[in-house]
Amino acid sequence: MSDAITIRTRKVLSNALLSRRQFVIDVIHPNRANVSKDELREQLSALYKVEKDQVSVFGFRTQYGGGKSTGFGLVYNSVADAKKFEPAYRLVRYGLATKVEKAARQQRKQKKNRGKKIFGTERKAAKKAAKRASD
Repeated sequence: MSDAITIRTRKVLSNALLSRRQFVIDVIHPNRANVSKDELREQLSALYKVEKDQVSVFGFRTQYGGGKSTGFGLVYNSVADAKKFEPAYRLVRYGLATKVEKAARQQRKQKKNRGKKIFGTERKAAKKAAKRASD
């Protein structure tokens, strides 16, 4: 991993509404398959003089033949802005949020449809039990 890499940003745009700078990143990495996003975040944070948590990178594609990758980068004005505007899954990747564990989509739908089959007083009892469980 000691091989040198070159990072170039282009199409830099300042997005005041989302409190960030956004750009396309070209990474030149000869003699390497690719560069980790974590390493890119560190280098971009040094380049833009911000904390690593304010930088987000994604969407990288390595060119055929290797040696060059292109992706997208965001540098937020503050960590709070990053937490406010970044998608939850990226915050989880970067360790800034915890993943919300919930039942699988199909299981949630099956539970909903099972509930539709309960009739009469049994349904009232089931609703009361569900309400007590949620409180």
